[in-house]
Amino acid sequence: MSAVAIAWLALKLAPPGSRGLWVGAAVAAYSLPGAAGAVVLRRWLRGRGGARLVFVNAVLRALALGLIGGLAVAGALDPVGYVALLGVSSLLSAWGVAGKYTLIADLLPAEHRIAGNSLFGLADQLSLMIGPALAGVVTALAGPAVVIAADAASWVVLAISYARVAPLAARLAASPPPAAARAELPGQAELRGAPELRGAPELPGPAAAPASPAAVAAADAGGWAVIRSSPVLPGLMAMSFVFYLLYGPIEVALPVHVASDLHGSAALLGTFWAVFGVGALIGELSAPFLRRWPVWPIMTGIVIGWGLAIVPLGLATPLWAGLAAFFAGAVIWGPWMSLSMAVLQDASPPGALAQVIAARSSLLILAAPVGTALGGPIVAVLGARGTLLASAVATIVLGLVATAVLLLRRARHLAAVGE
Repeated sequence: MSAVAIAWLALKLAPPGSRGLWVGAAVAAYSLPGAAGAVVLRRWLRGRGGARLVFVNAVLRALALGLIGGLAVAGALDPVGYVALLGVSSLLSAWGVAGKYTLIADLLPAEHRIAGNSLFGLADQLSLMIGPALAGVVTALAGPAVVIAADAASWVVLAISYARVAPLAARLAASPPPAAARAELPGQAELRGAPELRGAPELPGPAAAPASPAAVAAADAGGWAVIRSSPVLPGLMAMSFVFYLLYGPIEVALPVHVASDLHGSAALLGTFWAVFGVGALIGELSAPFLRRWPVWPIMTGIVIGWGLAIVPLGLATPLWAGLAAFFAGAVIWGPWMSLSMAVLQDASPPGALAQVIAARSSLLILAAPVGTALGGPIVAVLGARGTLLASAVATIVLGLVATAVLLLRRARHLAAVGE
């Protein structure tokens, strides 16, 4: 629901002539402070179980968003206060993401983690399919403040759920597996070394191999030390950062495009995000099957495919064509999170996964909101359609550059083998 309500309330509160800037500030504030929280609060939250990390994030989200909803309904909220409260709400967001995927890694064996990631991803995409459509209707009837208050209530439900799960998860993670579960099945050792399960194409270097002794030693120094010691994670982080950075302006341009170019309402913006949710749900279902393929070509293909799908939104196409393109882009993007998280889970040493995911989240939470913050001025210069087209073209270029790097590395590897 927040995909519609956060941007639409910013549009309502913004002074005339600065809508793009305030939408960009609001969307960025809903996630950007999480990067600071991942660093500043590292010592306080380090070592806490995954369920407890999600719990504290949910409590903070509920309190801050509830205050926003109450002030907005009372007519006592201005744009500055709105952005500030959104920033407070997102302070622990990186740790919330880290907690969710740490819980999966703690409770599931390596060969089942992509399925676990996909299950969480399906829940996320299902909510993105239903929530924005519902938010569009409620916003039209009662205003975006009511939607944000309902969003706050949903965080209360999440906090209660994880408070109940935390003790059980701690006991399960601490208890040793039975002897039958510890015994390797025939062929399991070969499967653990298979490139498709390690996240590696037939290329040297970018393989999510089991954590090296250096990575294990680096775990005590924090998530970034583990990432630097890995042969695969720096490349994954770099591509993910630029990918999310180029996505950021879309979150500003799309609501302005709906309101200004299409002369639509919050209901139409909700329709766009609901269509995205349906497509992402379909794409997420493919993740467990895609794990059998080399991961790097799949991920660069996702980047290029997403960029190609967004191109029609930047052109003067009919509404149905824009919705169809957004749907296609969502299908292509759907498996991204599950596949990238599986690489992280496989490449991180035991006990360091939460720190690695929090470090990743801090980087990506920085990337998308920086892109979003830049989206405001870009929309002011290029317009909403021009911003969408620029984002699409730049994303395609990113995918082509990544493909060229992979092909060059493969050629060097083949030459070295030939020698």
